[in-house]
Amino acid sequence: MAMSCRDRVLGALKQESMDRPAAAIFTTCDTIGMMKASGSSWPEAHSDAKKMATLGCAQADYFGLEAVRAGFCLTQEAEALGCPIDMGTATGSPMLKGHPFKYNPMKKVYDEPEDAGLPDIDTFLNTGRVKVTQEAMGIMKKTHGEDYCVIGGNTGPFTLAGHLLNTENLVYSVWTDPERAKKWVKVITNYCKAYGDALLAAGADVVQMSEPSASTDILAPSDFMEQSGQFVKKCLGELKGYKVLHICGDSEKIIPFMFDTGVTGISVEEKVDPYTAIKVANGRGAMIGNVGCSFPLFKGTPQEVADAARKSADAGFNSISAGCGVPIGTPDDNIRALVKAVKDLAP
Repeated sequence: MAMSCRDRVLGALKQESMDRPAAAIFTTCDTIGMMKASGSSWPEAHSDAKKMATLGCAQADYFGLEAVRAGFCLTQEAEALGCPIDMGTATGSPMLKGHPFKYNPMKKVYDEPEDAGLPDIDTFLNTGRVKVTQEAMGIMKKTHGEDYCVIGGNTGPFTLAGHLLNTENLVYSVWTDPERAKKWVKVITNYCKAYGDALLAAGADVVQMSEPSASTDILAPSDFMEQSGQFVKKCLGELKGYKVLHICGDSEKIIPFMFDTGVTGISVEEKVDPYTAIKVANGRGAMIGNVGCSFPLFKGTPQEVADAARKSADAGFNSISAGCGVPIGTPDDNIRALVKAVKDLAP
């Protein structure tokens, strides 16, 4: 009997021996091609549960990928916690328009989290797109959950704290007043944990957390566990489900720390050589990635995409995926080339 897409992705997450890796994108993938084919597009699909579910499931329906995934950006939690948001356009993602709390280490002017008027957890979970994405998980579970894994995306605690305070200022305080920085991230961790639990309860099989502000381009590897990792462990690693951590950039030096957070697997960009990534991971969990988003997915040819996918598979990645979020304008043929290259690896 042929292995179902769902069983293959779960097998990949459990590092089971299979005839080929899974072909599943765990980070965002909601392209113009998917929007046209599904009839569900931005910006409405960010805020309408049915449209979000339809677009998220187009990964499988339109491209033949082996998992389905929503939501589509890293601003939904920030909005529910008070950030003003520009909801974007048909081709532009939602963007932060400001930071609702004072946090200026240069002038030593700070809002304290306990005095900031943050909403209680129940209010947060029932606000705006945080609630919409939970509803979308339920729809996706009903329509596709028998055959596909449902992936719910959320935002990491250090990144979310930076959205509320100003990331540059938060990072500056990591150098000058690290205990103050951790104080805010600790509070935000409670919201991240509650949202991850809610996504699973709503129908997600996997929670994929993106923590881009903990990239080695921003946060020194020596600061990762203290400022981000220990909190990721509490809000992602302790979830009762499959959990995947994605951190942008060259994550080679923090791969062991990423696994120290207790996750099922990690998502790695193309900035890390795939063979090096597998060696450093040392079998500690599932490896997901690492076909380049800008090149070859967005700007390369189908042949170049196929070559990159086969390289990641040869290195030992359990699920072949984009290294980060798939650009909205990525050609259909390039995503199909990734899927075909992986599926053709089966004897």
